Amino acid sequence: MKTKLFPASPSPRAPFAPALNRRGFLARALRVGAVFALPQIVPGRVLGKDGGVAPSERVVLGGIGIGNRGQYVLGCFLQEPDVQFVAICDVRKQRRDAVKKLADTKYGNSDCAQYKDIREVLARDDIDAFLIATGPNWHAVASMMAAKAGKDVYCEKPCTKNIAQSLQLAEVFRRTGRVFQAGTQRRSLPNFMFAIDLARRGRLGKLQTLYAHPGGLGTAMSGWADPEPEPPKDEVDWDLWLGPAAWRPYNRRLLDGFNFEKGGGMVGGGCLEWGSHCVDLCQWANDADDTAPVEYEPKDGQLHARYANGTRLILRNEGWLPLGSCPVRFEGEQGWVETGDNGDLVASSPGLLEGKGAKIGGYPADFHVRDFLDGVKTRGRTRANADVACWAHIACHAANIALFLNRKVVFDPKKCEFPGDEEANRLRSEALREPWRA
Repeated sequence: MKTKLFPASPSPRAPFAPALNRRGFLARALRVGAVFALPQIVPGRVLGKDGGVAPSERVVLGGIGIGNRGQYVLGCFLQEPDVQFVAICDVRKQRRDAVKKLADTKYGNSDCAQYKDIREVLARDDIDAFLIATGPNWHAVASMMAAKAGKDVYCEKPCTKNIAQSLQLAEVFRRTGRVFQAGTQRRSLPNFMFAIDLARRGRLGKLQTLYAHPGGLGTAMSGWADPEPEPPKDEVDWDLWLGPAAWRPYNRRLLDGFNFEKGGGMVGGGCLEWGSHCVDLCQWANDADDTAPVEYEPKDGQLHARYANGTRLILRNEGWLPLGSCPVRFEGEQGWVETGDNGDLVASSPGLLEGKGAKIGGYPADFHVRDFLDGVKTRGRTRANADVACWAHIACHAANIALFLNRKVVFDPKKCEFPGDEEANRLRSEALREPWRA
């Protein structure tokens, strides 16, 4: 399968490029005025005029596991003029039909193809990228399968289920050269970016403490729900829905259970859900996108962690200013700043907030989707690339391990292990159900 690199248009002096793929053929045909068949009058929108985007410049997108959250993010993709959505893969017929209707209505045709098996849709060589918004039990495996099939990936979070899978995800995308964007869209929102910039440029002084909202600090094993009769496979393919997760009997409540198998077999995953947003932002503020804290300890209803550089990370549910969901706070020797999903920023002194720009609340994904599409076209690194996602998730998984064991753990980011701690090390990975090896 040839990698599509979205190169810049060739110079008029060299109209014929060596490689000829679908995009190259369409662009070339339009440049030289192909006259092989009628009609010979090409609509302006096809040529990229009148606000349209030429086919050679479009990102052809497919979707895997598109439910409520996925439909919102898909809507952000569909409003971008250089996106063409062509296929939906979902184990649930109801969702396949809903997404097909959405796409066909958008384009005024009936072209959106439907698939139940991820392997079939990944085999299409005309699709450049995939939006993956399955349950968390599928996120990492589906993303790595897509990368190995030559596709770029925008994946909802949490992106991985354990430390080992986080490392594997980063390695696969590094090796295949595919573009990855974790759905941690707050990395692309102005208020969070402004606060992080204050921390990274030293405006707060030497960082002392970072605060992240975990969205809960409890962990528990997922267990089984009461068995119920399985529906027909065309309606819901239960075996494919489970995918790499441990087998359990069918129960309808699990189909809409967003909290199913978030990490290490844990329901809720402790700090993994919101943590994959908030801890991620703290990682960025601390210039720690390539590492993780070295100590984790549950204490006083909070999770206390410490980086090798001495900066502390505290995950807490209480004590926040009324700034909306997903708040973070960065404290340095010379000042502090706090922000959240309502788009407001509060700081220790008004001067820190000069030049902060217009308020944008409600944590929209538009900016993050655009960052991904630009990465697909330029082959550049996205804000939440696979390496960034790897370490933010490792920090969350290590915190979960400390919470699950209810004691302090020490972590070595270079070896990605808990030195001399066999009980903690066993929780770094888990078995995947055959045949779902990424």
